[in-house]
Amino acid sequence: MTLQQPVILTEMPSLSKLYVNAAAMAARRRLLGNHDTSVLPTESHEVRGVAVNVENLTAYQHLIGETASDVLPAGFIHAIAFPLAMSVMNRDDFPLPLLGMIHLRNSVEQWSPLVFTDVLDMTAKVENLRGHRAGTQVDVVAEVRPAGSVEVHWRGVSTYLAKGVFLPGIDKPGAVPARADFTAPDPTALWQLGVDAGRAYASVSGDFNPIHLSVLSAKALGMRRSIAHGMYLASRALADVGPARGDSFTWDVEFEAPVFLPSRVALEIGSEQSASGAWKQSSFVAWSPRSGRRHFTGTVAAL
Repeated sequence: MTLQQPVILTEMPSLSKLYVNAAAMAARRRLLGNHDTSVLPTESHEVRGVAVNVENLTAYQHLIGETASDVLPAGFIHAIAFPLAMSVMNRDDFPLPLLGMIHLRNSVEQWSPLVFTDVLDMTAKVENLRGHRAGTQVDVVAEVRPAGSVEVHWRGVSTYLAKGVFLPGIDKPGAVPARADFTAPDPTALWQLGVDAGRAYASVSGDFNPIHLSVLSAKALGMRRSIAHGMYLASRALADVGPARGDSFTWDVEFEAPVFLPSRVALEIGSEQSASGAWKQSSFVAWSPRSGRRHFTGTVAAL
């Protein structure tokens, strides 16, 4: 797929308007029939000159347990770029329904830190449409750089699943190997998540997806209760890894089972050092202390 010239947006899209438009689009597709194309839009979307709200940054750092700092946490960068990524999936020529998409995994590469005084240019695109045993998945790629620079400081790839959507020409993969049995280790942390955890994260991230906000809004989209944002959980885990990760690192997380609210989540973090004794990598796993079911796993590694 050859990307065309980017669509330059004059301002960061409004997530609330994107969700309203996604609902209207879903209604049109139900009325007129499913989308029958298997082609992704080739244009990226770009916003230039994005300023960071320092009050919002401070509230985000406090919520996820990051040390107060001028440096933008990697998860915060994901949050401020998220509306731009959503705008690409909200296009009329995007073949999958935006509402109800399931976040399967996230992979971030951060080469250099960004600080709150930086003015940012951001680009988002979609790629790698492919089958999944339960539907169709796609990668959403966001890149962030200081304004006017060609050097990308942060790049995130989010993989989403449209469950139950099987597009023509997209083959389902063969049987996947069964996951190894999980035996919960001794936790290094225990999170107590209240029923308002979704609303609290929405207030600092802007992601007011109804599945995260209340029992009623989640049930309207087929969930039995509201669920915690995956990136809230992953960002808390990154914060728990702490400053040892330094300024340049990769951060990968795979989501396995949703965290229904309210809930307790157990977390275990293990670290690995290089031969010289410097920090090399940390791995983390989170699970339900009640059921023993694993929620997500991930790694943070030095670049």
